[in-house]
Amino acid sequence: MREHEAAFRAKGASLAAIGMGDMHYARVFREETGITFPLLVDDQRLAYKALELKKANLFHLLRGDNAEARKRAKAGGFRQHKLGENPFQLGGSFVFARGGGVLYSQVSQTFGDNALMSDLLKALS
Repeated sequence: MREHEAAFRAKGASLAAIGMGDMHYARVFREETGITFPLLVDDQRLAYKALELKKANLFHLLRGDNAEARKRAKAGGFRQHKLGENPFQLGGSFVFARGGGVLYSQVSQTFGDNALMSDLLKALS
């Protein structure tokens, strides 16, 4: 998202990320990734539960779509950061309207199953 932050701001959007680690992990992640938007800490996974995000299992490591996602990430210069307390917790991507309402929702089905930036930006149109 960091590389697309200007495009989101140009559409009047604000970015935020939610992580499950503690404040120390959040600081390290911010330093390593260079993100400037808010990084919220949800060590109790309340947001994950409220949004009904899924959890993976060991078999997800063998899935073909997971292998493809790892290959894309590596080719893009991305790397796995420190594993947290809940490494099988899957994420999601959401675009919320000001004042409430969901404009876009994508719940990850496996590791690396992330929304396309073009889809997130399109939701703001």
